[in-house]
Formats: sequence, C-alpha cells, structure tokens
Amino acid sequence: MSGASRSILARAVSESGLLSGRLEFFDLQLPKQSQASLVIALRAAHEAADSLLAAAALAHMAFAPAFSGDPTRTDEARERLRAARAFARRGDANPEFNAWLDAVEAEVETKFGNTRQALSLIRHAEESYADVDAGAAPSPAWLDWFSPTRLAGFKGNTLLAAGCSREARETLAEVIAELPESEIKQKSIYLADAAAACVQEKNPTAACALLQDALDLLASNWYAVALDRIKQVRTTLRQWDSLPEVRALDARLYDWHITVNSLV
Repeated sequence: MSGASRSILARAVSESGLLSGRLEFFDLQLPKQSQASLVIALRAAHEAADSLLAAAALAHMAFAPAFSGDPTRTDEARERLRAARAFARRGDANPEFNAWLDAVEAEVETKFGNTRQALSLIRHAEESYADVDAGAAPSPAWLDWFSPTRLAGFKGNTLLAAGCSREARETLAEVIAELPESEIKQKSIYLADAAAACVQEKNPTAACALLQDALDLLASNWYAVALDRIKQVRTTLRQWDSLPEVRALDARLYDWHITVNSLV
C-alpha cells in the first residue's frame, strides 16, 4: 500500500475509533471499551500523522478518569489533557478546536470541583470563538459536534456546579432554545441540568416539568447518560416527595420503557 493510501486509511480508522469511543462512553456507558477504541484512534492518528485527531483522542481519554468519581485519578485526566494540548499546538489547531479543548478541560475540572478554574476556561473558549474570522482555517469535519451553543451548554453545567443557579438556568434556557432539532440527546441533558437549577432555586414544579420534557425525548431517543442525569436531579427532590408533580415524575421515571431500557 502506498504512503498516501496508507495515510487515508489510517485517518479513516482513527475517525472510526474516535466515534466508537464517544458512543461507548456517552451512549453505552462502557468506559473500558471506550478507552480501547480511543487507543486505536490514537495509534491510527499516528499512522496518518494527524496531530489533531491525536489531540481529540487524548482529550476524550480524559473523560473516563474525570467521570469515575475517583479523586486519585485527577492527575491521569489532567495528563491526558496536557498531551492533547501539545498535539493541538503541533497540528496548528484553529480557535474553534482550542475552544473545544477549553470546554473539555472545563468539564473535567468541574468534575473535580474546581469550578472557578472551569469558568475561567469557559471564558477563554468564548474569547477564542470571538477570534474566529472568515480567514481562519476550517475545523476538521469530525468536530461537527461542537458549536457556540454546545460551549454554552458546558458553561451552564459549570455554573450549576458552582451554585450560580439563576445564571445556569438562564444560560441553559438559551441553549435549549438555540439547539438544532437534530441534537435530541444533548437536549435531554440540558433539560436535566435546567431542572437541577430550578431545584437549587426551590422550584420543584418547574424542575419536574423540565424532567418530564427530558423523559419525552428519551421515549424516542434513548440516552443512558441523560437518564442518569435525570435520576441525579430526582434525588434532590426528596423534600417534595408528596407533591403531585413529583409523584407523576416517579410514575413516568419508572414506567416499563424506562425501567427495562435502564437495565439492559
């Protein structure tokens, strides 16, 4: 196989590994399998000499230790991100790509409780997007999941973790309104986060309404990560267990469809 053909094939394998890793981690909640797919993506990126694909694979590898709940894995997550930054610089990443790396790092730091640093990263990402002009190099086609709206979604989650409930709710309301109709799974996440903001503001009725909307989306577009987020919000509604809205939420949350899908 010629060098050019080998590079084209390796790049395709890397993109496939990256997509598989995303699906395994976020949709199927299989972090070990996800890491294996991302290693394949990284090795194939090396064969293709594609530094940006390598950066993407490494950045995604930071999610598993960050989401594990294990505080001893903070250095592991941060090391992956440092490596991703190095490869991004090597690949002359454009402002949008760097904004995405800021967003990923912000989510990781949010998981570790460092919301001040996370919000600083979000601000830097917003500034990076502001620097994008017509002459900027285009982002890779496989980065099509990221956008200013997605960045605002990261911001809403971090504001929520920081206890800035009003700002989080307002930010997430804008995100939900602007999100393309095709991004149904992500919308269910943002609805759950908006519900969490309402709980912080002692508004269980509004929270239940938003969670019901999220469950409407799960009925036709299953997303395990979103269900986990919904259940996390439900645990914060315990003081309002007797409200009709909360009981109606439970009836929906534990119907046949949700119960069976959550266990298979």
